[in-house]
Amino acid sequence: MMHSNRAQRAARTRKRLSLIAGVLVAGFAPGVVSLAMQGGAQSQDVAVSAPSSSKLKLDTGEEIYRAACVACHGPDGKGQPQRLAGFEPPPTFPDFTDCPTSTTEPDLQWRAIITHGGPVRAFSQIMPSFKDALTPEQIGKVIGHLRTLCTEKGWPRGNFNLPRPLVTEKAYPESEWVVSGAFNASGAPGGASEVVYERRFGASGMVELIVPYEYAHASGRTRSSFGDVALGYKHKVFDSLDQGSIFSLGGELIFPTGNRAFGTGGDSTVFEAYAAYGQLLPRESFFQMQTGVELPARPGRKAREYFWRAAIGKSVASQGGLGRRWSPMAELLAARELTGGARTHWDVVPQVQIPINKRMHIFANVGVRIPLNHTAGRSQQFLFYVLWDYGDGTLKDGWQK
Repeated sequence: MMHSNRAQRAARTRKRLSLIAGVLVAGFAPGVVSLAMQGGAQSQDVAVSAPSSSKLKLDTGEEIYRAACVACHGPDGKGQPQRLAGFEPPPTFPDFTDCPTSTTEPDLQWRAIITHGGPVRAFSQIMPSFKDALTPEQIGKVIGHLRTLCTEKGWPRGNFNLPRPLVTEKAYPESEWVVSGAFNASGAPGGASEVVYERRFGASGMVELIVPYEYAHASGRTRSSFGDVALGYKHKVFDSLDQGSIFSLGGELIFPTGNRAFGTGGDSTVFEAYAAYGQLLPRESFFQMQTGVELPARPGRKAREYFWRAAIGKSVASQGGLGRRWSPMAELLAARELTGGARTHWDVVPQVQIPINKRMHIFANVGVRIPLNHTAGRSQQFLFYVLWDYGDGTLKDGWQK
């Protein structure tokens, strides 16, 4: 009986939202739109105030929001009280004033949900489609207004949460689990896998823990053990939507937890310092770069090294750019030991990031690392990762609705 009543409330809510959309399409005739909640103890009237002219002016995002969104999301963006909204909010119902959750998604995610409704990203069907009620320009204005509801400064927009390359560190601080691997495609057997946990702190900070497991081949035998565990921190220093740029500084402390006898690390404690940069480009393209140094505590066992990494790519999507997004990329990698007579090794990594589920909070990326010079003793490698953005739902969420 409880499930039946809940289904009836949801059906009435969808009907009410459809009526709102219908009023939007009709141009907001003057008067009050009365949306009676049938079968309830009380009814609710949603007032749409009209100006003296025959149509309500919808020139700003705030005006459109108040006309189309307030009934469910409330005047302040925190959500209408249940007694007024007429339905029980799902766990994923947003609070647009909560900066940690409202700033992490790019505008395109919000545009897709407003245009096609919640089910397009496997969210609740309580969120209707407004594609027949609002123009793309009006939807853009609503998103612009929603972005103002986070009033804390310093939170970088989710537009900077660019696709994650296989090797290059992103500038955007994030909360993710990542399982990655790199295995020799030629030459001697060998490779490594990693489990990476990232946790964002505040507007700009992020900590990460990296636990590797490595495979090494020597003397006709392949051995494996845990590699050198790393603890890192990244801090966003600058971001500007006008310039389309984000810049961060970070560092890692790598502990010698590997096995020297097996060739899986254990040589020295290493401090790594780096800078990371992201740039939005036209036509859904992007550029990312990371540069830094590795400074071992025992340089006699492990050489100091400078590295430079860059990725360029483009995201493509179905449904007029609002569907699932695939991101082909290419990385160019350079590394040089800081010793006399050392040579710079160059590699290229073509790859593609693929959305695994409908919500697009689980991704995979596959690619090949190809040495470009000094190829002796340097094998081609098959690289991959699986990424879970756990802030957007559990591993069970986001597959179908």
